[in-house]
Amino acid sequence: MKRVFFIAFLLLLSFAATCSAQTITVGFTVSRTGALNVDSLEQYRGFELWRDTVNAAGGIKAGGKSYKVQFTSYDDESNSKRVQQLYTRMILEDKADFLFSPYSSSLTATAAIVTEQYEKIMLTTGAAEEKTYKLGNQYLFQMFAPATQYLTAALDALQAKDPKATVAFVYEDASFSVAVVTPAKAYAQQLGFNVVFAEAYAPNTTDFSAIIDKVIASKATVLLGGGHYADGSTLARQLYGHKVPLKMVTLLVAPDSPQWSELGDAAVGVIVPSQWEPQSTFKAQYGPSGADFGKAYTAKYNAPPSYESAGGYASGLILQHAIEQAGGIDTAKVAAALNSTDLTTFYGRSKFSTVASEHGLQVGHTIFLAQWQKDKSGALVKQVVWPLAGKSADLTYPIH
Repeated sequence: MKRVFFIAFLLLLSFAATCSAQTITVGFTVSRTGALNVDSLEQYRGFELWRDTVNAAGGIKAGGKSYKVQFTSYDDESNSKRVQQLYTRMILEDKADFLFSPYSSSLTATAAIVTEQYEKIMLTTGAAEEKTYKLGNQYLFQMFAPATQYLTAALDALQAKDPKATVAFVYEDASFSVAVVTPAKAYAQQLGFNVVFAEAYAPNTTDFSAIIDKVIASKATVLLGGGHYADGSTLARQLYGHKVPLKMVTLLVAPDSPQWSELGDAAVGVIVPSQWEPQSTFKAQYGPSGADFGKAYTAKYNAPPSYESAGGYASGLILQHAIEQAGGIDTAKVAAALNSTDLTTFYGRSKFSTVASEHGLQVGHTIFLAQWQKDKSGALVKQVVWPLAGKSADLTYPIH
């Protein structure tokens, strides 16, 4: 009998060892400083909430093992040179198993050179520009809907409201903004709009007076463009301060941040192309509902989630699902699982192209338009206004 108990004890120990938690290291950089810090920190909060949620539930269960998630992360200072150094360090010295991208298309393009060289999987978020996914890369997987969709959605909404509008494009001279605006100009002309003005501005611009004077002179009724938070918020303030008679303003990225409400009346009516909004009602096949994600995020950070933070959390979910499907953390098996992913989470549908010429490009996710409006109490809130099937409020047009 003692022998039976002893064998049972050994089997129990063996089972416990098999099921004991191991560790997965996920590496990424954050722009804790520099021009990209607002949006990058929101993306990081999404990563962080996913990690904490997974670990609180005992880790990722795959192949009879449980994997706790740990991060290795550094401040890239919004600087591409640091990104190259730091992603190399995370792979070679910190032994990261998987990577998340930095925030922004330009920093991600730099990181991708390193991750592809070392054949490491990197899920990219906050990186919508398509070019990086058309270079024959095999280990990149894009979470954001591609850049070409951002302003085409705004132009579709505009055509439904005012097909005779005159359009100005004012945008940051940066890879992401250029990748958005270039096809949008062509699409505007295709729809029959008169594009009366277009100009790019330096990323560090703080005085838009000269450009605003040109917009006024052009008699544009609609302005599309922007770039990131610092320039976009400044442009919006100065457009309002100059009392530019615009019927519609759509800016990239910046108006998605909860901080946008701090602009007061300058924030009202501004539209942002969005990857996700709290009002989104996707039926999640995997992971939390949108409402549960929003509650958890707000409870932890005392602020509502942005689409950057939702994208960060969703990156974790998609990686987690792929590890489960692969039965472990073998790179080739996880990459194969990502290639076959077609999954709806609270963030929406995620599916990656497996065509060699655009491997990893996001082909499942779509863009929303959200507009800052005042509710009945006079408080500034974001409302989904496009597509019409998913709207939470009507588009305010004209805004003045």
